[in-house]
Amino acid sequence: MSYYIGILDGSGRVWGVRIPDFPGVHGGGATAEEAVDDTITALREVGAIMSAEGRELPKARTLAEVLADKKSAPSVKAGELAVMIPLLLDRGRPVRANISLDAALLETIDAEAARRGLTRSAFLVSAALDKIARS
Repeated sequence: MSYYIGILDGSGRVWGVRIPDFPGVHGGGATAEEAVDDTITALREVGAIMSAEGRELPKARTLAEVLADKKSAPSVKAGELAVMIPLLLDRGRPVRANISLDAALLETIDAEAARRGLTRSAFLVSAALDKIARS
């Protein structure tokens, strides 16, 4: 999995994130967390389209490289921060996995998945992606 450096800015109920290494990919929200989540989704969607079209994805620079680039670096004076944005791309091929869980936890997972109209697998994938995106 690749991580791109995002530049977070905003205040109050208006926040945004731009990714210098992936022009045109940005996200926004009423909180910093919503803006980051929206950017993760946008990056995933644009990356999936580019991959499907056979286009090469932009190279992800390190934090040090972005900070050294005056055009890309966050403006501390403006209150901007650097955040890590994961690129979560599907490979398009499901793989079976055998995992062990406590019986009560599995029952809770199944009940919550059913409540949301999801399969167990879809629920676990969603929960894992959410946890990865927030790490």
